[in-house]
Amino acid sequence: MNKILIVDDEPNILLSLEYLFKKEGFKVYIARDGEEAIGIIDADPPELVILDIMMPKVDGYEVCKYIKEKNEAVKVVFLTAKSKIQDIEKGLETGADLYLTKPFGNKDLISKVRNLLTDPS
Repeated sequence: MNKILIVDDEPNILLSLEYLFKKEGFKVYIARDGEEAIGIIDADPPELVILDIMMPKVDGYEVCKYIKEKNEAVKVVFLTAKSKIQDIEKGLETGADLYLTKPFGNKDLISKVRNLLTDPS
């Protein structure tokens, strides 16, 4: 069972993503901000992190850098409302494996996450 961590400060998004991924057979952890995410990553690293950018305490860019410095094998998917080219470039430069913008389609998100988890690179 793949372990994923969903990090977002918006409760409705957390709940819907948690439900979606549990229904698809994933073991799901949730964090409401970057600081909480780092604590979970240190305690029990997931295989993939779905990460918002705009969050209190520690933003998504910093969390992504932390993840990639600690364990490059952990996949990072930014799922954010920030859709400007410079935001996307910054996200990919920090080490994200995928950058998706809100709103998103559930089937598309699940498909892309599964592809990332089965890709050996």
